[in-house]
Amino acid sequence: MAGKEEGIKKIIDALNVDRSFELGAIMQYMGHHYEAEGVESPAIIDIFKKTAIDEMKHAELLAERIVYLGGVPVQKPAPVKRGGEIRQMVKEDLASENGAIERYKEHIRLADGLGDSTTRLMLEQILSEEEGHADTWETVLGIRK
Repeated sequence: MAGKEEGIKKIIDALNVDRSFELGAIMQYMGHHYEAEGVESPAIIDIFKKTAIDEMKHAELLAERIVYLGGVPVQKPAPVKRGGEIRQMVKEDLASENGAIERYKEHIRLADGLGDSTTRLMLEQILSEEEGHADTWETVLGIRK
């Protein structure tokens, strides 16, 4: 039984890491939404706000799963980048999304390895949305793969 409890703790810890980064992303995106100025800002500030709302939904899903598994959701956000010109904001947001993509892939492997298909499926859905966010920022920046 200790093995199963240890696995659940690993999942809860991983989900809390993800939640901390989602909480930071909410604050970062909303800050960018409020602070963005310049010719490009009218189109992009709406993307910042919509993405913040997506991140709020992710944070909620993670918290619900953590509680279901018997854990306590973290309340402290990961570090947030603030200010700067709009292109720098978008670059920072793209870097954050790419970090999230890597974390979610790692945590999907963890959940899969522990046989937790429900958590794996939830994380795969969030991953898909994070990849969509990254694609949006790459489009804004004119990055082609």
